[in-house]
Amino acid sequence: MKKKILFMINSLHGGGAEKVLQTILNNINLAEYDITLYSVNEDEPRDKYPEGITIRHIFKQKATSAIGRFFLKLTNKFKLFIYYHFSAQAFYRLFVRGIYDTEVAFIEGYATRIISGSNNKNSKKIAWVHIDLHNYHWTPIAYRNDAEEIDAYNKFSTIACVSNDTKDNLKLRFPSLNNVITIYNPIDDQAIRQHKAANQASLHNRPIRLISLGRLVHQKGYDRLLPIIKRLHAEGHNIHLTILGDGEDRLSLEQYILENKLSDVISLPGYIENPYKIMAESDIFVCSSRSEGYSTAITEALILGIAIVTTKCSGTSELLGNNEFGIITENSEDALYTGIASLISSPNLIEYYKQQSAKRSSFFSLSNLIDNIKEIL
Repeated sequence: MKKKILFMINSLHGGGAEKVLQTILNNINLAEYDITLYSVNEDEPRDKYPEGITIRHIFKQKATSAIGRFFLKLTNKFKLFIYYHFSAQAFYRLFVRGIYDTEVAFIEGYATRIISGSNNKNSKKIAWVHIDLHNYHWTPIAYRNDAEEIDAYNKFSTIACVSNDTKDNLKLRFPSLNNVITIYNPIDDQAIRQHKAANQASLHNRPIRLISLGRLVHQKGYDRLLPIIKRLHAEGHNIHLTILGDGEDRLSLEQYILENKLSDVISLPGYIENPYKIMAESDIFVCSSRSEGYSTAITEALILGIAIVTTKCSGTSELLGNNEFGIITENSEDALYTGIASLISSPNLIEYYKQQSAKRSSFFSLSNLIDNIKEIL
């Protein structure tokens, strides 16, 4: 008999956690598992989730008529009222359907609180943590108080953190937790390698191509990356930065680009479903984040053999060692500027770190990581 598994996530696309879940669902045998995927917010599943799984939503957005939109808005307000004024158990009982063998909150915050309210005493419950909750504790908005968040995590038999740093920082935030393990994110390395550039053009007589990938939000630090690029451009460096992603900071970033006449130096193409061809044609991957759990984008850059410079966040030393496979700077604008400047000033150093990325890429084996995940499911 198939094992029935529920995955709960906040939305279906747009971030690293969503991409990791997509990789998991596309690489486990659906002959063994009956999968239901709940998204807290309804959105179009632009990413390629597999056929054969059931997708449901808590807060729905689609309605074809004015009266339908009115009742949908009313229903969502009622659900929000229940969410913030009643227990997680009450919310789960009202809005989550089905009985499952394993229930997975695949991201922090809303999904974790909802699954913590499961009234199925026989199900195995797993919470995934993708972010450094000690230094970037965004989740209180999903709970009525701090005690409720601690209580929620204690309802899970396993808390899976995406790096050792993430695990250590979670235990700093919540010292009472003792059911915490590390499970590295699976990456479909073979699919990514198909886009790897075989013979990249020489760096001479063309801009050095920098790439970054992530949501356009404060956490990702693009508000400090753009002034770095402005400074390097003013110093005469021939560079071009492309940031792939979308988010709430887009307008302010676009305004900065226009006001500083950087339209020929910085591009914001938006969210691109398959970013690997653009990444593979780049020279340097830049992570400017203020906080990460375990950067999927850095992992993808390693697989593609791109030189990497990143701010120091959870998981970066596990990925890059002590600057062995990429440059890790202190988490500040000045330090990141120095790290990027050191690379773009030396074509030989760029080539060296490209070779180091290629060496490190052998660490990522999809089958081994999927086996680890199947074991805890």
